[in-house]
Order: sequence, then C-alpha cells, then structure tokens
Amino acid sequence: MISKRNTLKTLTALAVAAAFVPSLAMAQAQNDGSANKPLRVVLVPADGGTEDGTKKDFQPVFSAITKATGINFDIKVGQSYSAAVEAMCSGAADIAFYGPATYLQAKARNCAELLALAVRGGGSVYYSGIFARKDANVNSITDIKGKRIALGDVNSTSSFNVPVAMMMEGGVKPWTDAKTVNMAGSHANVLNALNEGLADVGGASFDSFEKAVNAKAIDPNKFKVVAKSTPIPYPPLAIHPKVGADIKSKLRKAFDTVHTMPGITKDQIRGYGGSRVDAYTSKVSEEDMANAGKLFDLVTDNVKQDLMAKASKR
Repeated sequence: MISKRNTLKTLTALAVAAAFVPSLAMAQAQNDGSANKPLRVVLVPADGGTEDGTKKDFQPVFSAITKATGINFDIKVGQSYSAAVEAMCSGAADIAFYGPATYLQAKARNCAELLALAVRGGGSVYYSGIFARKDANVNSITDIKGKRIALGDVNSTSSFNVPVAMMMEGGVKPWTDAKTVNMAGSHANVLNALNEGLADVGGASFDSFEKAVNAKAIDPNKFKVVAKSTPIPYPPLAIHPKVGADIKSKLRKAFDTVHTMPGITKDQIRGYGGSRVDAYTSKVSEEDMANAGKLFDLVTDNVKQDLMAKASKR
C-alpha cells in the first residue's frame, strides 16, 4: 500500500518535473549575468496567471536593470512553488520568486538567500485570511466544523499554510472536522469556489481578494472575513548563495532604485502575482522571514498529508 507520505512526495515530484524538464537541466555552476550566461530567473504565476502574462508583468523590471547594470537575465516560468525550489536547489536557477513558506524550504537546503522585497504603501507585508460565504453561517473559526473548505497549493503561504494554522489555533482540525477539503490549487480558484457556492470557507490572501474584486471575478457581497492573519512579509525574490558577491551587490542596489530608472513607468513596477507595487527594497531581514515561519509551525508534513488524503476523498 502507498503511504500518504509517499503520495505527497510523488505529487510534488510530478509538479516539479512537469514545470522544468527539460528546460532547466542540472547545472554545475551559477551563471554570472553575462550575455552568454544570463542569470536564470524562475517565476511562478499566481491567481490564475499565464506563463506569457507572468513574463510580461516582470520583463520591464528586469529589462530596466539590464540597461542600468549590464546584467542579463533569462526569465522562465514554473508551474508550482515546488518547481521553483527544486530549480534553485539543483543549481538550474539563479533567482526565484517564492512565497515565505517555500523560501524557508529553500533556505533550509542552503540554496537561497534574500535579494529583494516589493514595497507597497510604505510597507513590505501582506495578509492572509479565512473567508466564508455569507450564507454559510460561519461567524467564527469554530463554525468551520462540518463545512466545505477550499485551500490553495499545499506550499502556498497565504492560501494554505497560514489559513490552516489559524484554523488549528482556533480549535479546528480541518482534516477531520471539515465536511470536505478542496485543494483548489490557487488563491483565485479558492475564491471562485466560494463565489460559485462550491465551498463554504476558504483561505486566500487579501491582495488576491482585492484583485479578484477589481477584476469583477467575484461578487464581494457574497463574502465575509472570518479571520485575518498577522502581517506576513511579501513573497521575496531570492538569489542562489553561489552567485558572485559583486553581482549580488549590483542587483541589490539596482532593485533599490529600479522604480526611478529611465524607461520604466509606475505601472510597470510589479510584484508577486503581477500586482502593482511602488518599489523594491533590498533591506530585507532573514529574521523577519524566519519569524513568519512561526505563523504556520503547526502545519507539519503530517498535517499536509492528512489534508491531501481528505481532499482525495471528495
């Protein structure tokens, strides 16, 4: 019989393989940003974004940095959080966008360090939430028991790890207490499931909720906020530790000033998921990112496996 642990590992491996084979083969050394060896950037589409759309969102930022520094980039798009981690840890990528949860996974494997965070409204934090349909009779976390729950990618910070942790802190074990668990795969899919009445409760970021409302993808009148997280650092841009120190220094200075560079408009400064941000900062704290991990310490591998098993029974 195949164990839940092996099932989860198999699903993760398949996601990684689908995203990067054969375009990102095992590399022997990190690239130096020259024309012949551009820094390989891995992005992950969020909120239902496409590969082309994700590249279009970030191309202006990286093009401006190339013009200012002479550092070249090769932008690729993976299809899962796990794929970004594996690309970096295999040496097949030099820079990647992560959620805080997946950054900490890569950091623990000694294949990522912080490069830059987006800045919006003077800060570099965002919030996760537990949302419910207004007609689901969910007024507190304890009311989630017996309800249909929708969650995002198992490696997502704000559509899985933090919402699950908040449920557990509120006395709810969703793998046993929920009527059903729907691993919807993304923030957008979670919100759509709630909007369409396919779920009663779901986890997503407030940024994703705002984006879906602005795009008229969901009707905000159907939703209520059950719980809001404490601040979470924005998903970071990370760089491989073995990239040259001089390149790292140039990149950090470039991200600090990219919003003022010639040829780039305010609308072209995009953050994780393609959302508009004001700027980037290289003044990032490993300690803050580690503290963010404490938000979901309760969400162990066993919890993830139990939730995946529950979802498979839908």
